[in-house]
Amino acid sequence: KSCQKPVDKYIEYDPVIILINAVLCKAQAYRHILFNTKINIHGKLCIFCLLCEAYLRWLQLQDSSQNIDPDDLIRYAKEWDFYRMFGIASLEQTSFLLGIFITLWWMRPEMLKTKSDFILLLKALLLSSYGKLLLIPAVIWEHDYTPLCLAFIKVFVLISNSQAIRVTLNLNRMLPWLAIFFGLVLENGVVCLFQKMGWDV
Repeated sequence: KSCQKPVDKYIEYDPVIILINAVLCKAQAYRHILFNTKINIHGKLCIFCLLCEAYLRWLQLQDSSQNIDPDDLIRYAKEWDFYRMFGIASLEQTSFLLGIFITLWWMRPEMLKTKSDFILLLKALLLSSYGKLLLIPAVIWEHDYTPLCLAFIKVFVLISNSQAIRVTLNLNRMLPWLAIFFGLVLENGVVCLFQKMGWDV
């Protein structure tokens, strides 16, 4: 009321500009998307991102690129490999999010008092993982730099997750990165467990 201007300048902006600013990881764009819009696609986005990740892992299996006869029974076994990769990707994502929640709750219990606080942070983390959708073009346009592209996509997703935590809980830069670090530690622990069990991850 005192400045006679909208508190959230993005209310007046075109959605394309908001999306560009979100891709640039601007905190104010994240605040607008999380608090001033009614986006309810976080669940579908999470499933689609997990499918993208499972598809990428499925392609990277040793013999998945070999041409086989369509009538061959091995084809169906390969489909089960895809479902297995989806399950592993889901468990890794769950352990990553669990590591973040445990760290934040341990460091700042007052930030996550109610169920709605947890739900808001979960939605923010799921929405900020939209960078995983870039896995599909990276696989389609496969070239010599694909591993480098995948590493950049991972870094971009982690930066987006950090911004989502900062905006949702109104924190400084250090604590979100600490939570993400412990999330990655727990996720890698799950990966090591699967490798010890003899599963391809």
